[in-house]
Amino acid sequence: MAISNKTIETRHAAIRLSETSGKGLAILLLHGSGSSRAVFAKQLSGCLGDVHRMVAIDLPGHGQSSNAYDPAKTYTIRGLADTVGEVIDSLGLARVLVYGWSLGGHVGIELMKSHPAVAGIMLTGTPPVSPGLLGLLRGFNPSWDLLLASKRNYTSRDAQRFLKLCFGDDADPGFLASILRADGRLRVNVSKSMMGSDAPDQRLDVENATIPVAIVNGGEDPFLRLKY
Repeated sequence: MAISNKTIETRHAAIRLSETSGKGLAILLLHGSGSSRAVFAKQLSGCLGDVHRMVAIDLPGHGQSSNAYDPAKTYTIRGLADTVGEVIDSLGLARVLVYGWSLGGHVGIELMKSHPAVAGIMLTGTPPVSPGLLGLLRGFNPSWDLLLASKRNYTSRDAQRFLKLCFGDDADPGFLASILRADGRLRVNVSKSMMGSDAPDQRLDVENATIPVAIVNGGEDPFLRLKY
């Protein structure tokens, strides 16, 4: 099963992606903050890729994609979704399922509203929250570790901590390089964009969804209020 790599130029950033040779319904894989498409290596090389056209991208400011050309515009949930929408159009995907982990899931919820090709979404580590501090605290466990999601500059210790929180004690060392590469401006701006009065209400978006939405979380996820 062949996996190809390419770069797509969008108005927001140059986006690097990998895709499989499957001809079936496309599945778009969106990683979390501080990560990259490398987290989906096993999915891309597995049996699903023989059947489905699986596409994994590096979001702006991550992996081998460029940083945003206009961080204030792109580093929001809506800006990231607009970027991914351009990739969907460039690839000619008329119908696509979206799997989003953490930040990628929030982008997926926004894509569900903004792009007609999205036929279903699956979320992991992504509580669909209402905007503002209270909305965020209903979906996420308040802790000092949660503050890492909005910190611009990581120390080596911060990066190691974030690696362990996301991937456990047996994390691939290569994932640390992805965390250190990530543009810290995205963490700051995305956090602000979810707090503002004009932020999307993702709880209502999921409640009112007209396409299938699956939510699957790990029982030991350190960031989530699982009862939410």
